[in-house]
Amino acid sequence: MVKRTAAGSGRSPRRTDSLSRELIIRAATDLLDDAGEPGLTLRALTIRLRTGYGAIYHHVADKGELLAAATDDIITRVLAGAVSDPDPREALRRLAMGLFDAIDAHPWVGAELSRQPWRPALVDFYESIGRLLDALAVPEHARFDAAGTLVNYVLGVAVQNAANARLRAGSDTDRAAFLDNAAAQWAQLDPGQYPFVHAAVTQLREHDDRQQFLVGVDIFLTGISTLH
Repeated sequence: MVKRTAAGSGRSPRRTDSLSRELIIRAATDLLDDAGEPGLTLRALTIRLRTGYGAIYHHVADKGELLAAATDDIITRVLAGAVSDPDPREALRRLAMGLFDAIDAHPWVGAELSRQPWRPALVDFYESIGRLLDALAVPEHARFDAAGTLVNYVLGVAVQNAANARLRAGSDTDRAAFLDNAAAQWAQLDPGQYPFVHAAVTQLREHDDRQQFLVGVDIFLTGISTLH
């Protein structure tokens, strides 16, 4: 009798190199980016990593821990790339923009942060903002409110932007068509009752979400300069 080999069985050969927690998190991130949270299953992970369940459970307890670890990893990378700027104002802008871009690229991060708003990496993010506000000479009594305002703004806009993208991904309407439709509805409003909304039709249709977000950050930074 001829024994069936891994190649003959149709299965992918098991990996021969060691499996690390970092490698598992990286693979989980790829699965999440490809198919969102439903795509992250232990079975899918074993197939992608060419390993067994036991090897994965040696590093992570379950899907929840894996999702949390992947979220922390993304935010940690944002922090590493943003807080090195010697100008605290520019570092704050880069920090805010980095998290916005990260949630835009990985929408599942925003959903996870909504469920667990005090993940360790998010606490680090909050701490980094507090230190930068200190460097900008924001008084200690105002620092807590200022940090909370900025964190809430960044997360709120980034998560909403990612949610809108997910909704459009499930339909045949792209962003341009969605904005054209919204602008058309605004244009039909009575300009006497809605002068601002009516005048903003063109800007609604043509605006860039990322640039508008950064304008909001700059408004915040202008505001805290008055707290000196």
